[in-house]
Amino acid sequence: MGPDGHELDQIRLVGLRATGHHGVYPHERAEGQPFGADVVLHLDTRAAARTDELAATVSYADVAEEVTAVLAGDPVDLVETLAERVAQVVLAHPGVHAVDVTVHKPRAPLTVPFDDVAVHIRRRREGGR
Repeated sequence: MGPDGHELDQIRLVGLRATGHHGVYPHERAEGQPFGADVVLHLDTRAAARTDELAATVSYADVAEEVTAVLAGDPVDLVETLAERVAQVVLAHPGVHAVDVTVHKPRAPLTVPFDDVAVHIRRRREGGR
C-alpha cells in the first residue's frame, strides 16, 4: 500500500542481463560470468496514466540501465550483496515505494546439476509501510 492507502501498481523488468565478476572464488573474479536480474517496482502510476507524462512515473529504461550497471559493476562476494545494491539503486528513484529483486547466477560454482541459483529480496523505502 502507498502512503495514501491506495494499492500500489507494478512495473516489472524481467531478464536483465550483464557479465559480472562477483563471487568468492578467484576464478569467478578473473573470468566473470553472466548474472541476471528481475526487478519489480512498486509505485503509484495513476498520475502517469492520467497525464500521459513520463515525468509522472519512473523510467523503466533508466532503471534497466542502472540495474545492469550494478550487475556489471564493482565485484562483491555474495549474490545477497548484489541484490541489496540493486534494490538501493531502484529505491533511489522518487515514487518507488518498494522493490522486489531477484538476482540470478546461472553458472554458480556448484558440483551438482542445476538450472539457476537465485536470491530474492524485497525492500521498502524507509518510512514506508
